[in-house]
Amino acid sequence: MSNSLRAAYDRRLQRGEIAADAAQDRAVTTLSRLEGDLRRWTGAGFNPFGRRETPRGVYLYGPVGRGKSMLMDLFFAAAPVGRKRRTHFHAFMAEVHGDIDAWRKGNAASRKARFGVSKGDDPIAPTAQKIADQARLLCFDEFHVTDIADAMILGRLFEALFDRGVVVVATSNRGPDDLYRDGLNRQLFLPFIALIKARMEVVAVAGPKDFRMDRLTGRPVYFSPITPETTAAFDALWREMLGDDVEAPARLQVLGRSLDFPRAVGGRVRATFASLCAEALGPQDYLAVAERFHTVLLEGVPKLSSARRNEAARFVTLIDALYEARSKLIVLAEGEPSDLYLQGDGAFEFERTASRLLEMRSANYMSETPTSA
Repeated sequence: MSNSLRAAYDRRLQRGEIAADAAQDRAVTTLSRLEGDLRRWTGAGFNPFGRRETPRGVYLYGPVGRGKSMLMDLFFAAAPVGRKRRTHFHAFMAEVHGDIDAWRKGNAASRKARFGVSKGDDPIAPTAQKIADQARLLCFDEFHVTDIADAMILGRLFEALFDRGVVVVATSNRGPDDLYRDGLNRQLFLPFIALIKARMEVVAVAGPKDFRMDRLTGRPVYFSPITPETTAAFDALWREMLGDDVEAPARLQVLGRSLDFPRAVGGRVRATFASLCAEALGPQDYLAVAERFHTVLLEGVPKLSSARRNEAARFVTLIDALYEARSKLIVLAEGEPSDLYLQGDGAFEFERTASRLLEMRSANYMSETPTSA
C-alpha cells in the first residue's frame, strides 16, 4: 500500500534524507510484519481477551541516533489501527502513577467517573482497562526503567494490557536484559523482562552511524554572546535536531520531587540556565538529567560573579554530571567559557568547568556515545 512503512522508508532513501543501513532495514522488515498482522487483525474483528489473536509487538533497541524514533514515527503513521497512541514512556508512567493514586484515594463516585468502574482494591486492572479503552496500539519512545516504583508495577500492568489485546511497540537504548540493571529488588523485575521477550519481537538497531549526531558534525554548538543572530542560530539547530518530532513536556522524579521540562522530545531537552541553576537543585537532580537526556540545549547562560555564587556552583555541578555521562551540550551564553566567571568566590574552581565546556564542543567529544545511549 502507498502509505505502508516500507514505502515511506524507501521514499526517504530515494530522496537522500537517510542513508542505507542494514540494521534499520531489518527493523523495517519486522515492523512491516507487524503492520500486516495489524491489518489482518483489525480486519478480522477484535476479541479483547483473545491473546492468540493479538499480534506480537516489537521492541527496538540500540545506541542513540541510529534511527529508532524515525522508524517508530513511520510505523505509527502506517499502522492500520484506529485507536493508537505514541508517547514517551516516562510521560506514560507518570499518567499511570496518577491513575493508581486516584484509584487508591478515590471514592466510588470518583472511581466511576474516571475508570467506569468503582469496585475492588487493586488499581492495576482498572488502570489497564482505561488504557486499553483508549488505545489498541501503544507506541513508546525511550523505554527506560530506573525508578523502583515503575519497576514494581510494570510486570502486572503490561500483563493486564496484553490480556486486554493491547499491542505494544517500543524503542529503547537498552536491550531487555539491561533494563533496570543493578536496580533495587531487581529479581522482582525479571518476570517483566521475560514477558517482553514473550510478547514482543526484540530487534537490535545498532548500525555504525549515529544519524542524529551527524547533524552536529562540524556545526557550532557553543553560541556567544547572546544576540539576535546567535539566538536565531541556536533556535535553528534545535529545530534541526527535532526533525519531524514534536516537542512535549517531560517530567523526572527525583527523591520524591518532580522536575518539569516543558520542551523535550525523546532524549533531547531544551532548558534555560534559570530553570536548572537558579532553582534549588542538587547533584542527584543533575545526575537524573544526565541519565534521562543524551542531548541538552542550555540557553541564557549569564556571566557570573560572587553575587551569583550559588548559581555558579550549581552550573559547575550540572556540567560535571553531563560531562561524566558524555551527554551532548549545546549552549547559548553571554560569553565564551573562559569569560563566564572571571573573579570572585569560586572563580578559580570554575576554571575546570571552563575547560570542560571547551572540550565538550570539540569534535572528539561530540563523536563519543553518551552513557545514556
